[in-house]
Amino acid sequence: MTFHKRLMTGAVVALIASTGVALAEDKVLQFVECGDTPSPVHVDLAKEWEAKNPGFKVSMEVVPWGQCQDKVTQLAVAGNPVALAYVGSRTLKQFASNDLIVEMPMTAEQKASYYPYVPETVTFKGTQWGRPVAFSTKAFYWNKDLFKAAGLDPENPPKTFAEEIAAAKAIKEKTGIAGFGVVAKTFDNTMHQFLHWVYSNNGQVIDADGNIVLDSKENLEALTALKDISAYAEEGATSYEQNEVRQIFLDGKLGMIQASYGAAGLLTKANKFAWGVAPLPLGPSAKGPGTLLITDSLAVFKGTGVEEQAKDLAEYMTNPENQVKYEAGTGLTPLRPGKAVDDMLAADANFKPFIDGISYGGPEPLLTDYVGLQNVMIELVQSVVTGKAAPADALKKAAGELEQYK
Repeated sequence: MTFHKRLMTGAVVALIASTGVALAEDKVLQFVECGDTPSPVHVDLAKEWEAKNPGFKVSMEVVPWGQCQDKVTQLAVAGNPVALAYVGSRTLKQFASNDLIVEMPMTAEQKASYYPYVPETVTFKGTQWGRPVAFSTKAFYWNKDLFKAAGLDPENPPKTFAEEIAAAKAIKEKTGIAGFGVVAKTFDNTMHQFLHWVYSNNGQVIDADGNIVLDSKENLEALTALKDISAYAEEGATSYEQNEVRQIFLDGKLGMIQASYGAAGLLTKANKFAWGVAPLPLGPSAKGPGTLLITDSLAVFKGTGVEEQAKDLAEYMTNPENQVKYEAGTGLTPLRPGKAVDDMLAADANFKPFIDGISYGGPEPLLTDYVGLQNVMIELVQSVVTGKAAPADALKKAAGELEQYK
């Protein structure tokens, strides 16, 4: 199936929310936001932008994540693009390669305002293709009660892959409860969860020169560790995506998981057991704390006649002052250091591991077919955790398959 035909496939269901009714003479900027409901902050910012730009109206359409990328792609390929869309940054190389979006280069000052590697999540061919709007990092959570029951020190979480696997084994053997939550469902976050192991061991998928480097010593160590810990995971790991695994942990039925900062709030609210959060354990080739750096972005599509206004709106919504408003209370990792981060660190020590992991983290790989990338990586993980393939063989196969998506 061709690229365009593949992306045109599938039904799209949309929920529509408008910031206001446009007058006949107004030029309309269609803005697609992914999710279940419109962000109140983005609705307010769109109204503020309209007030500063008379003659233009922003029409917001909310599309569930499962259909959102297909929606905006379908419209762009059909020659009826939206002006601005909230997309996973992993889609930007694909959109740019097919001449569907406009460049949005950053100044040196803009790049420097972000945490390290954040601009790389939107960079292709030496320029930027979107404005980061949401950021997620992961850290390591452990159930202190299960650690104690398994004879482990509840105040001393694993710091290495080897210690993590040993702790999972002890919990499983001494309590009968799964030691670690493995994410291996046919879902995009199966790839994401594996990449946390990769970036906790100084690995990469694609290097700065565009070479596929998945089949490496570092990634073999990461995948082998994931295989080894799967022996002590929940039954049927291929049936669980990360939110389902998180729920098992919240119910006290898992020893350890990788999760975002939002899990800390859920654990505090549930108050079912003692828990802790720390940087992700490190592999033998690690240089320091790492995590996958996932961003979503605002992308401006070509062919609307309002590209410049859409770029200005994207800049307005994501400038340092307004971005902080959007991030507040969401459980997201802030995109930029500053007072808001300092305040969060002062208010909650559990927040620190999510910032520490940025130091040696890495971006979600930008390839020309993000669905193809995800499918290859999901098959890689599933084949290893189910025992159908040895890690070395699975890596070699996956690396070869990714060559077509560079």
